[in-house]
Amino acid sequence: MYQVQRISRSEFVPIRQLNYHVRCWGEPEPGITPLVLLHGWMDVAASFQFVVDALAQNHFIIAPDWRGFGLTQSGGADAFWFPDYLADLDALLDHFAPGQSVNLVGHSMGANVAMVYAGVRPGRIRRLINLEGFGLPDTTPTQAPGRYVQWLDGVKQFNTGALKLKSYDSLEAVAARLAKNNCYLSMDKAHWLANHWSAELSPGQWTILGEAAHKIANAQLYRVDEVLAVHRNITAPTLMVEASDDSMNAWWRGQFTLAEHHERLKAVANIEIVQVPDCGHMLHHDQPQAVAELLERFTR
Repeated sequence: MYQVQRISRSEFVPIRQLNYHVRCWGEPEPGITPLVLLHGWMDVAASFQFVVDALAQNHFIIAPDWRGFGLTQSGGADAFWFPDYLADLDALLDHFAPGQSVNLVGHSMGANVAMVYAGVRPGRIRRLINLEGFGLPDTTPTQAPGRYVQWLDGVKQFNTGALKLKSYDSLEAVAARLAKNNCYLSMDKAHWLANHWSAELSPGQWTILGEAAHKIANAQLYRVDEVLAVHRNITAPTLMVEASDDSMNAWWRGQFTLAEHHERLKAVANIEIVQVPDCGHMLHHDQPQAVAELLERFTR
């Protein structure tokens, strides 16, 4: 089993009618900018443990489980909306860092939240770091009717129980699933992650700690012109960190490319792009030392 170097503590904070779970490392100190870590889709805050352990300096670190993930329950939602993540983050920063700017780091979905938040609350962000957060392919208005139908059908499926997440008969099976999905992930880390990524909610049945409603496609289209308008408002120096494995090609098969993503990033006034070798989309698992060094170099 992976041996943790820096122990976290769990805090539950009342945020927007939810009991939000936040994992914290270190203590707040005067003059020290908090480091806020935002996990991706179907992930949890504990996912950053390997990077936290690799940091050379001590930091006050705040990492929430997004609503409907990990130990933050959604209150029974049958759909999730992107703006809610922004409002959740806004409230969390008011709680943990009132009147302060923060160094904001997001992975994947969490990085997309971070990019938008940095554009609508630019004064709250000192440094912005995007780990493999690429956005989505552009859409056209003609796709709207079909997307609403897809969303309605998804909500109906969820409420009839058709979208239940797969369960596993042991923690070892969860770890094997994690390792199967990521060829770079060692089994000691996979077993450690499995303890935080799942729970034995019924005897002999380990369930992923992500609510099934997250599987429903968003009813609203992804509008690149709106996203770029927000990104033009980002004032914080921004670091885009990409993995050497081109995950976008595997996901989108040419519908949305890394070159298109780089073109969109030109909307951000002050941005640096770096690539981490020998890793995939979960680069914070695959190369935590390299990611930690980038975080500390960029935020110092």
